[in-house]
Amino acid sequence: MTPSDPAAPPVLRLGLPTGSLHEATLALFAKAGYVIAGSRRGYRPSIDDPEISVRLLRAQEISRYVEQGFLDAGLTGRDWTEENGSDVEALCDLPFSKATRAPTRWIVAVPDSSPVRSVADLQGKRIATEAVGLTRRFLAKHGVEAEVEFSWGATEVKVPDLVDAIVDITETGSSLRANGLRIVAEIMQSYPQLIASRAAMLDEWKRGKLQRLMILLQGAIAARDKVGLKMNLEEKRLPTLLSALPSLRQPTVSALAATGWVAVETIVDERVARDLIPQLKLLGAEGIIEYPLNKVVP
Repeated sequence: MTPSDPAAPPVLRLGLPTGSLHEATLALFAKAGYVIAGSRRGYRPSIDDPEISVRLLRAQEISRYVEQGFLDAGLTGRDWTEENGSDVEALCDLPFSKATRAPTRWIVAVPDSSPVRSVADLQGKRIATEAVGLTRRFLAKHGVEAEVEFSWGATEVKVPDLVDAIVDITETGSSLRANGLRIVAEIMQSYPQLIASRAAMLDEWKRGKLQRLMILLQGAIAARDKVGLKMNLEEKRLPTLLSALPSLRQPTVSALAATGWVAVETIVDERVARDLIPQLKLLGAEGIIEYPLNKVVP
């Protein structure tokens, strides 16, 4: 690792994932207030924060580079940190993904016609997976000995001709069903995490920068699928309206210049806004405005 110049301004070296999480990660950072630009295939995209230097890497590699000090921090799945056995500090879960809000699940799957019904039935079998370490530790925990081989991808098509079972990730299970596979066991669930090196967390400036970044990223996730509502209302109608109004916290109510009128502002789930807005109108609300949110920071 190249020694840093003590005269240079401090910079946080941040690893972000390529592959399936790439676009979702850029969208999350955009909602948090950061613009990351550059070729998807480029290694060093630009970011509109001179205190952050971004590197794009495979999610599978990020925790190793953070542990070794080539990166100060990174965004990667908890599964890959555990697969690598990396000694890093997990700062927070960031529950977003490419398909659903559900966590990534590492599962053991076999063909529908397979006689394997439990983990014990994997004794002596051949298993293909990208997560060799996770799989071997899982089998050892259950006292099972099996041949575990590394798979470069398209793992689900290798059964039953090449292997007896696979360990793979799933979110919805649709790919497994399409390939005639069923789940025998779940090894772990994983969300993307913001991780940091032990050395970075001992550095006061980097620790502070990471804490601020974490607040913004968590705020962006908290705002997902929520909207703000503003409206005006006769004050005498306020108790009835408040009883019908779901909100993240108690709504903000402020007096208007017109005597006897108030302004009400609140945050609600976007999915309820469609039905809620006509109801609010019937309860006497006027000038109703719905607006999107980038961040909600408790």
